Amino acid sequence: MAASLPGGGPGTVNWADLLPPTWERIVDAYLADDTPSFDVGGFVVGSEEDEAWLLGKSAGVLAGVPFFDCVFRKLGCTVEWLAPEGETISPVAHVATVRGPRRMLLLGERTALNILTRASGIATEAAKAAAIKASSGWAGEVAGTRKLTPGFRLVEKYALLVGGCGTHRMDLSQMTMIKDNHVWAAGSIPKAVAKARSACGFSSKIEVEARTLEEAKEAAAAGADVVMLDNFEPDALEAAAAAFKAAFPHVLVEASGGIRLDTLGSYMRPGVDVLSMGSLTQGYPCLDFSLKLRKGITSGEANHAAEVAGAKA
Repeated sequence: MAASLPGGGPGTVNWADLLPPTWERIVDAYLADDTPSFDVGGFVVGSEEDEAWLLGKSAGVLAGVPFFDCVFRKLGCTVEWLAPEGETISPVAHVATVRGPRRMLLLGERTALNILTRASGIATEAAKAAAIKASSGWAGEVAGTRKLTPGFRLVEKYALLVGGCGTHRMDLSQMTMIKDNHVWAAGSIPKAVAKARSACGFSSKIEVEARTLEEAKEAAAAGADVVMLDNFEPDALEAAAAAFKAAFPHVLVEASGGIRLDTLGSYMRPGVDVLSMGSLTQGYPCLDFSLKLRKGITSGEANHAAEVAGAKA
């Protein structure tokens, strides 16, 4: 299934190729969590072959397709997608058809929808951020943060990519970020950077959170690869980034702290390489989907879905 190119929108990049060989274990865990014992509802409906329609109920970017597929594949069902991942879908659009034993369709329904609604919500927010970047002409990268849901990290980081934003570091092992607590514990920025470098060597970057221009310069002089200018207002950020780059042109500058979609454009200043936003994976609106057995699809829903499909053709 094709996913989005960087910057949002459907394209030819298959982000699913990034997933590690063990990723399906998380889907096993999701299913086990939802059905730890008897499934009485499944007993009621039985195992007759049936089909269900996945209907979009709000506009946004479709994301989370591999995870949705995996839920139903593990239950002996098949999924036929009518919209590619990364596409902006319309309300009441017929997005996919799922076929399989009736009780398995209903067993996987909520788990699959929970994944899809959240992944698509993140991708929609990321696509908005990517669109702001594209219209600004700014050359840097908008990225998420490590403000994630335990057990849902892979889905959330995946959704950022589908929407056209960067993931930032995936976890504590990918890049060392030295924050205020690390500095206080180590005694100083140079001591913290030196100790981190002794363990991570040349193969891992070190980023240091800086509350002032002076701290940023101290971090760079100590060997940091990236400095994060934290909680700077846009004009102060531009001035600090310019002064910092004059002294350390090869060190990356990230800005973070309180950046929202409605203020994002004002932070896209010269000298700033990365803008990270916790709001992309926290507090975002989920997209709404429903999965209905074909027998339960109303004539109005079927007609509207046909109109949407016809308009796309």
